[in-house]
Amino acid sequence: MSSTTQSPNVNSKYWMVAVAVFFLGWVFIYAGRSLLSPVMAEIGATYGITLASVGGVVSLFFLAYTGLQVPSGIIGDKIGRKRVLVIGFMIYALFVGLVYFANTYALFVIIWMIAGAAQGSYYGPQYALSSEAIPPKHLAVGSAIIGAGMSFGIALGYEVSSSSFKAGNDWRMAFVYMAIPIFITALLILFFIKEKVNNGNAVQATTEPKKSVTMADFLSLFKRRNLLMAYIAIFCSIYGFFVIITWLPTYLETERGMDKAVASRVASIVPWLSIIGTIFFSWVSDRLGKRKAVALFMLPLSLLSIFGIVYSGNLDNSTTTSTILGLATNPQNILLLCVLVLYGFIGKISLNPVLLALTAENVPKSLLSTAFGLYNFLGMCGSILAPWMTGFIATKTGNLNASFYVAAAVTVIGIIALLFVDESKNLNKREA
Repeated sequence: MSSTTQSPNVNSKYWMVAVAVFFLGWVFIYAGRSLLSPVMAEIGATYGITLASVGGVVSLFFLAYTGLQVPSGIIGDKIGRKRVLVIGFMIYALFVGLVYFANTYALFVIIWMIAGAAQGSYYGPQYALSSEAIPPKHLAVGSAIIGAGMSFGIALGYEVSSSSFKAGNDWRMAFVYMAIPIFITALLILFFIKEKVNNGNAVQATTEPKKSVTMADFLSLFKRRNLLMAYIAIFCSIYGFFVIITWLPTYLETERGMDKAVASRVASIVPWLSIIGTIFFSWVSDRLGKRKAVALFMLPLSLLSIFGIVYSGNLDNSTTTSTILGLATNPQNILLLCVLVLYGFIGKISLNPVLLALTAENVPKSLLSTAFGLYNFLGMCGSILAPWMTGFIATKTGNLNASFYVAAAVTVIGIIALLFVDESKNLNKREA
């Protein structure tokens, strides 16, 4: 085994490089998957399928994505996390580009599921590598900056998809555009990410032998109450989040009569505001040394926001001369914008680094990749259920309103789960 020790000044900056590269990873993971949201109706028209079937395409994508969470975490712990990331991202780039050639519904589903599976290789290995690289006192904030890439990615995906379609392109052309930066990101991971970092003190070669993860190790994660509660909370948060990011542009277009570009612009409020929220609440979480209290402040406000999206439609929608983001400034639109601002500030993306820090503090270091893979696997089960369930309810009821109420009810379960977290039993105590 060989090792390399750099000067403290150089190594102390590596965690910032890792944060920057992993930030870009999340930008293009979310940008790729968000390409579908503005063109859900066009996808249905292209393949002659119902809204439930369109939602089913997204659910199948996340089924493949979620199915790879635990295996990729285990494989990353065994053969090398960086290796898993690079291979996964290259496959992702290839199959995003191949969407352009999906002339049938069946082919589109197959290609999109493989792209989802390739994305599934990212979460566990990435957060294991970043958790090793980031100093403990900056763990939540560092994870928040990485997670902010999700916000940029959603807005970027909305913009690329809607702009490409409005320019007269086939909706599939946007996927070709997106494949290029995805491949470039794979190269950045290959050249700039190191396999093992001891909080800025040393970098060890990627040839270091990996300890095999046994079934007993895996099952031991389920015996930790704080971990289980974090897993339940992230499932509930992700369910509501994917109802919003998957269907909100279509909801605003079909239920509120907005232009496609305006609907995408309004929906982008959520990811843009979450950039501020994720860094702010992670800083508060690190500052207070408390994850539970911060999360319990955020989830009830998420509940209020999701409920408010639908409730705002019951208010007066009389026209006015002034506009915001292309919307008339009537009570209906003002309340809609307010609840979207609130959800962006305290929603899933902002909550995620807080729960990630809680997870990292309750698992042995040797099982970090596996634990994060399991965290995202169980959480992302919500992403499998939400798109299809939303489309199914819309098909049965004739509108999308009831789906948002279901998302609000699921959020209540997450709030209850967090009440059972006991941070005095954290395995890994935070260092000052």
